[in-house]
This record gives sequence, C-alpha cells and structure tokens, in this order.
Amino acid sequence: MELRQLKTFYTLASTLNFSRAAEVQNYVPSTVTMQMKALEEELGVKLVDRLGKKVILTDAGRRFLGYVADILSELEEAQHAVKQSGEVTGTVIISADETLCAYRLPAVLRRFRLRYPGIRLMFRPLAHSNLKQSLREGDADIIFMLDEDKGEIGFCGEKMLDEPFYLLASPDHPLAARTELVIGDFNGETFLLTEKGCSYRTFFERSLSQKGMGGITELEFNSAEAIKQCAIIGMGIAILPEMAVTAEISRGELVPLPWDLTATSFATQMFWHEEKWISPAIEAFLNSARDTLLNN
Repeated sequence: MELRQLKTFYTLASTLNFSRAAEVQNYVPSTVTMQMKALEEELGVKLVDRLGKKVILTDAGRRFLGYVADILSELEEAQHAVKQSGEVTGTVIISADETLCAYRLPAVLRRFRLRYPGIRLMFRPLAHSNLKQSLREGDADIIFMLDEDKGEIGFCGEKMLDEPFYLLASPDHPLAARTELVIGDFNGETFLLTEKGCSYRTFFERSLSQKGMGGITELEFNSAEAIKQCAIIGMGIAILPEMAVTAEISRGELVPLPWDLTATSFATQMFWHEEKWISPAIEAFLNSARDTLLNN
C-alpha cells in the first residue's frame, strides 16, 4: 500500500469525482483510476462505486476514510516538525457545499498545494445549511458559499465570482422550444431541486409563489451532478448555476428556458469569523483563493 494511493483515495473521497481528484493531485484521470484499482485489489474490497458520472463511497470506503485521514494527519504533523524555519506552516480547515467543491475549489486547492506545501490543509464538505454554523462554532477556518450577494453578521467575507443561474431542460422537453414562458406553463411539471435550506432553491420557490403558483412537484437531490443527469434524460426541470452546466449547454444536452432568475444576485463567496485570529497559514490561503478565483 503506497502513500500516494492513500492521498489519491482521500482526495477522491473529498471531491467525489475522478477528473477533479486528478486535477487536485496534478494527475491525469487514468492515474487516479489505476491507483484506486491497485488499492482496492490490495485491500480486497471496493472503496467507491461509480454510478455513471457520480462517485459514492461504499461502506468499506467510509470506514477506511477515517483511518486514511488519521494517517495523513500524522504524516503531515511529522513533516511539519522537521520543516526549516521560515517556511509558512500550520493548519487551515476549509468547508464548502457540494457544488463549489466540484466546480470552483479544485483549482484553488491545487494552486495552494503547489505554493504552500508546508501548510496542512483539511477540507470538509458540508451541506449548505451547515456551513455558517461550522464557522460560528470554530469547526472551519474558512467557508465558501454559493449564496445571495449580502453580508453576514459576525463574519468577514468577500465576493469572489458572480454566479448566473438557469432553468434547464432536455432539448426534447415540451418547453424547450418556447421563446417565452408564463407561470401557468409550469403546471404539472416536475422540478429537480437541491436540499431544503439552499438559498437559491428558497429564492426560486418564493419567486414562483409570488407569481401565484401554489405547491410544486419536486424531486430533491444533494448533488448538482445528479440533478443535471436527471434533467438530461428528461425527468424534469432543473435550476442550476451556469458553472455546473456550461459543457452540457454547449453540447446541446441541456437547454436554458426563457425564465428570468436575475431578481436576486448570487455569488461564490468566501467567509471567515470576524473574531478569529488570522494566522499566516490562513492568510496564505485567503490570498491564494483570491488569486485563483478573482483572476479566473
């Protein structure tokens, strides 16, 4: 069992995507696949399941992840103990929801690793509804949120990128060819939505209610990728940020519907607690995130 295999498994468990795990590790995707296959063969169990483009941990994978996290943590502590003085060291804990984890943060994590190999970086994906609490309770140093462009009491924050949203359907959907829609066109339609408490879901449901629509038929997911794939095969209408669907729109797999979602502005935002001491390691990550996302 090789250390690089454990690092690859840990990264894959964080990103739940082979291509993005490869990007963070600076590998080609086939290298991630090869290392995972070798690791699973040595252990004699499956650690992950690939369901189309979606990756999920098996029961064995979830149990193994805890041990791998401890091993990598101990290793990084040992490395820090022998670092030359003058190099920036320390620990930074960051959290983000699934969408940002998949589409915005891999480039940030990769750049930071290359710049600051002496800093221990811990990444903890969380549901959107738990992110602010993790910052208030000190479980995370920095969080990234896809939310309305507004401040948060008790937090320092910065807007990184504006994030346009679309209503999307498969090209075969009855509404896909329309150039204009009214609220009545959505009667009987199924909407593919993120979990309750997600800010852009709340905004969308509120906007429909204000236009006179009562309850809606919905399917709820905790993954933007799952929403996207279900929309492609015609299961319903999705609401997703542009960053998650650029490729599918360009390939004609999804069609934006003519429905205005600009009443509220959403953005990728970075927050930290206003009373927290900003260590050199945290400051290094903040600056690295700015350099990566603001210059994207």
